[in-house]
Amino acid sequence: VVLAGAGAALANYRTNNSTAIPTLANKAVGGGIEFNSSAPVRLDMWEDFQCPSCKAFESANNAYINSLVKAGKIHAVYHPMSFIGPESALEARAAGCAADEGRFLEYHTALYANQGTENSGIWSPEILTVIGKGLGIKSKSFENCVSSKKYDNWVRNIEVDASKNNVNSTPTVLLNGKQMDPSTHRDNAKFKAAL
Repeated sequence: VVLAGAGAALANYRTNNSTAIPTLANKAVGGGIEFNSSAPVRLDMWEDFQCPSCKAFESANNAYINSLVKAGKIHAVYHPMSFIGPESALEARAAGCAADEGRFLEYHTALYANQGTENSGIWSPEILTVIGKGLGIKSKSFENCVSSKKYDNWVRNIEVDASKNNVNSTPTVLLNGKQMDPSTHRDNAKFKAAL
C-alpha cells in the first residue's frame, strides 16, 4: 500500500508533455489559459471551480478582471485546479472545451454562478453542456469535448505545475509573480488598488 501510494504521488508530480491542451492554454505558463501575453501586468489565478473561497474572489473581482482582460490591460493566466474532487476535474476540462469555442471567460463566470456544495454530484457532462448552450455554445465539438476526457492530462498537468509553484490552496493569486495578500480576495477596492 505504501509503495502504491508513493508511486501515485510520483506520478502526480510528472508532467505529461504529449497531452492535448485547450485553445489559449500555454505550456510556457504552466498550461494555464492565457490572455494578452504582452500586457505589462501579469495576474496568475489558481482556482478550483468547487472552492467556496474561489467563488468569493470571483464574486468580488470577476467583472473587474474581465474588463481588464477584454481591454488588453492585463496578462491574465487562469490555472483551473482539481484537487477538491472528480467534479472539479470535470468542470476544469469543460472550461478547457469552452476555451476552444472562444468562450472561456463567460463559461468561467457561469460555473461560479452555479456553484453547488463540494462533491455534491450536481455536475455531469450533460449539465456542463447545458451551461455551454445557455451561453450560446451549441457546436457538436463542444458537446463531444465535454463528454470525453480529452483534457484530462491537461488538468493533471495544472496540478503538477501548482505543486512546482508551491500553490497549496485556492484561490492563490500572483501579481507579477508575487502572491497577493489574501485580504484582497474579497475586497474589490483593495484588489483594484493592488493592480
